[in-house]
Amino acid sequence: MILSSSENKRFFLYMALFVGVYLCPFESPSLQKALLEAFFMLGDYARQHVLLCLVPAFFIAGAITVFVNQQAVIRYLGPKSPPWLAYSVASVSGAILAVCSCTILPLFKGIYKKGAGLGPAISFLYSGPAINILAIVLSIKVLGFRLGIARTAGAILFSVIVGFLMHLLFRKEDEARLADERLFAVSSHTMPRKLWQDALYLFIMVGILVSLNWTPSRGNIVFWDTIYQNKWIITSILGIMLLLMLWRWFSKEERVDWIVATRDFSLQILPLLFWGILLAGFLLGRPGQEALIPSQWVSSLVGGNSFQANFFASLVGALMYFATLTEIPILQGLLGSGMGQGPALALLLAGPSLSLPSLMVIWGELGAKKTLAYLVLVVILSTLAGWFFGMIP
Repeated sequence: MILSSSENKRFFLYMALFVGVYLCPFESPSLQKALLEAFFMLGDYARQHVLLCLVPAFFIAGAITVFVNQQAVIRYLGPKSPPWLAYSVASVSGAILAVCSCTILPLFKGIYKKGAGLGPAISFLYSGPAINILAIVLSIKVLGFRLGIARTAGAILFSVIVGFLMHLLFRKEDEARLADERLFAVSSHTMPRKLWQDALYLFIMVGILVSLNWTPSRGNIVFWDTIYQNKWIITSILGIMLLLMLWRWFSKEERVDWIVATRDFSLQILPLLFWGILLAGFLLGRPGQEALIPSQWVSSLVGGNSFQANFFASLVGALMYFATLTEIPILQGLLGSGMGQGPALALLLAGPSLSLPSLMVIWGELGAKKTLAYLVLVVILSTLAGWFFGMIP
C-alpha cells in the first residue's frame, strides 16, 4: 500500500518533532527559563487581555461582518474611494480604540473581509495600537516632550504612508478581491435599519471595549483617572444600551449569525495568536524577564545613533509583544541603560503596532507576501525616522 502525500507529510513532521525533542538540551537552565517564560507570557496574556480585550473585539468584528452595510465600507474604505477620505477614516477609526497590536486584529479582519481596501485596512491596523492618545500623553510626560512629539508625528504619518504604499504595491490584487466581494449576497432575514442605528450600535460596542480597557494615567490626569474610577459603571450603562438595541433592532436570525461570525473569528485568530505569544515569550520573555535572548544583548545593541542600532531597535520592537502602554516603562529603563534617542523612537514607532503574534495572524489573513511587505515597510520607515531623529541636536 502506498501512502498519500498528506500522510507522508504528517509522518515526516512527526519524525522531525521526535528528532527535535531527542536532541533538545532540556537540562540547560537558559532553555528551561525560556520555556517557562513562554508559558508565563501566555498566562499573563490570557488573564489580562483575552476577556477584556479580545472577546469584545471578536464580537465587534462579527458585528461588522454581519450587520455593517458592505457598500458603505467600500464607499468609505474601498480601494476606489478618495484617498483623503479612506485614510482619514481608517486612521481616526483605529486611533480611537487605544488597543494593543493583537486586539486590533479581529477588527482589521472584519473590515477587510467586508470590502475595505488593503491600504486603508493597513492604515487602520497600524493606527489602532500606535496612535493611542493616553500613550502619547504619557510618552511626552515620562520620556520627554521632544521624543513624545516625535512619536506622535511619526505614528500619524506612518499610518497613512504605510497603508498607501501597501495599496500601491498590491493595487491589482486588491481590485480583483473587491470584484469578488460584490458577489456576496445580503442576508434575507435582515431587519430594516437606518444607517445611524448601525453606527450607534457599533459605537456602543467600541465604547464597551475602550471602557473595559481604560487604565489609570500614571500621571495624575484628573479627567482620565475619573473615567478609570467609574469605568465599570460606564461599561454597565453601555451594556444595557447594547442589549436593548439587540432586542429592538435585530432579528433572532441576525443575532444567531452574529454569534456564529464571532465564533469563526475566534477559531481563526486565537490558535495563531497563542502560538505567536508562546514563541515571543520563548525568545524575548516578558518585560523585565530573561528568556532565550539575553536582555543585555538588546541593551548593548541599541546605544548611540548608528543605522544598525536603529534597525535593531525597530526589528526587536516589531517582534516583541507590548501590552497597551507597557512600551513606555520599558523604554524608560532602556534609556536609563544607555539607549539612544533615535533607537528609542524607532522602537516606539515599530513596537506597539507590530508583534510576532500579530504577524502570524496577519500572515494567515493576507499571506506571506503582503505580511512581509508590511513588516519591511514598518521596520525600514521606523529605522529611518529614528536615525534622522537621532541626528537632530
